[in-house]
Amino acid sequence: MLKIEHLTKTYGEKKAVDDLSLHIRPGEIYGFIGHNGAGKKTTIKSSCGILKFDSGEIYVDGISIREKPLECKKKLAYIPDNPDLYEFMTGIQFLNFVADIFSVSAAERQNRIRKFADAFELTSDLAQPISAYSHGMKQKLAIISALIHEPDLIIMDEPFVGLDPVASHLLKGIMREICDRHGG
Repeated sequence: MLKIEHLTKTYGEKKAVDDLSLHIRPGEIYGFIGHNGAGKKTTIKSSCGILKFDSGEIYVDGISIREKPLECKKKLAYIPDNPDLYEFMTGIQFLNFVADIFSVSAAERQNRIRKFADAFELTSDLAQPISAYSHGMKQKLAIISALIHEPDLIIMDEPFVGLDPVASHLLKGIMREICDRHGG
C-alpha cells in the first residue's frame, strides 16, 4: 500500500531523512517513534505529497507520488496533529467542500457525514463556524473530512492530540475496521 524506497530529504546541510526504505502492506498499522528532528514529520509529509524530497521514491498502491501526486492523493487521507481548516466556513460547509474535491455523491456524503459526526458527537456543532470550535472539535472535523472519501491509506501525525478519551477510543476502532477491510 505504501512503499518508500531510498527516501532522502535535506534541509540545507541537515539530512532529515537519509536513505529510508520501508513497505507497509494493506491492513498494516505502522508508527514512527523517535526524538524531535528524527525525520518523522518529513517522512509523513513526503508520503502524502505535501513535501518534495531530494531522492528516492514513494509509491501509494504502486503509483509514484512524484509522478502522479493527484492520483495518489485520491487514495489516501492525511490527519495532521494540528489541522489547518478554513475557519470562516461552518463544519458542514467544510465537509461538503472536501466531499466535492473527492467527487463523493450527495447521498454517500450525507450518510458518511451523519455516521461520523454522530459517532464523534459533532453533529449539533456542524452549523457553527469552525472558528468557534475547540482544538478537539477541529481535530474531530479533520478526522471526519479524512474519512469522507473512504481512503485506502490513512496517514496520521499525532491524531490523538486534543481528542477526549471517548473520541480516541472511537478513532482506534475506526482504524481497526479499515485495517480489517483491507486484509489486516
